[in-house]
Amino acid sequence: MLAIIAPGQGSQTPGMLASWLEDIDDKDLLKQWSDAIDLDLIHLGTTADAEEIKETANAQPLIVAAGLLAARALSADGKFACVAGHSVGEITAAVVAGVITPLDAMKLVRARGIEMAKAASVTPAGMAAVLGGEREVVLRAITDLGLVAANDNGGGQIVAAGDLDALAQLAPDGARVRPLAVAGAFHTSYMQPAVEPMRELAATMKVGDPTVALLSNKDGGVVSSGRETLDRIVNQIANPVRWDLCMQSLVAQGVTGVIELAPAGTLVGLIKRATPNIEQFALKSAADLESAHEFIAQHGGK
Repeated sequence: MLAIIAPGQGSQTPGMLASWLEDIDDKDLLKQWSDAIDLDLIHLGTTADAEEIKETANAQPLIVAAGLLAARALSADGKFACVAGHSVGEITAAVVAGVITPLDAMKLVRARGIEMAKAASVTPAGMAAVLGGEREVVLRAITDLGLVAANDNGGGQIVAAGDLDALAQLAPDGARVRPLAVAGAFHTSYMQPAVEPMRELAATMKVGDPTVALLSNKDGGVVSSGRETLDRIVNQIANPVRWDLCMQSLVAQGVTGVIELAPAGTLVGLIKRATPNIEQFALKSAADLESAHEFIAQHGGK
């Protein structure tokens, strides 16, 4: 059984759209999206440097655009039974599952990036990855400092978020702490100002119910309602991401192989550590498509 998964913020790299834009139809589509959201995605995906694409308002639309182009080129309809996304990747996943259109997804992620950047500017805060260590020890150390486990990623990785001084003190026994170059404490109450504008926009969008099992970052559960899918995506902005539970659900669903859409690499790494019995494929560029179709032939089919 095959699953499609979509990465979140931090997975972007300079020039990551170049291979996809060799297809003239993809380039035209990206131009349409760029015009619709007033953001030059072609520049961001080909010539922009790492600093420019690190900005929240740029990174999020760029990542979703890459995932949508990759999903379009993959043409795996009817061959996968499950889909999930990490953080902003949930918007990509919603398109793959048939909940919203690609254009609405781009409008939603554009607003998400802007509103989260605005919320991040209100109060200084940050995030740090905690690698290794005993899970309960790490979680206790995070909580004791008034921080939040904003991304519980499984595979020995938990991302703490909150006050910068508290993050500087974080040092759980047996773990390494790596500060992340992000603008704020995403997926915590610091992002609450971004929720209502996003809820208002999402309410205007036409939705369909998922056509495959769509997993939620809230609890790893399967969501069967399109409207609930959008509600969860909006609320997740200010609540922790439970990717660990999503990976457990992939196992429970009977998934044997996952393809991570561009910009791929992060999620397959987590799956390899946490659920090694699930085979992984990272679709990083258009050059990987032939191998991806071979992977689909091995695992595809509902």
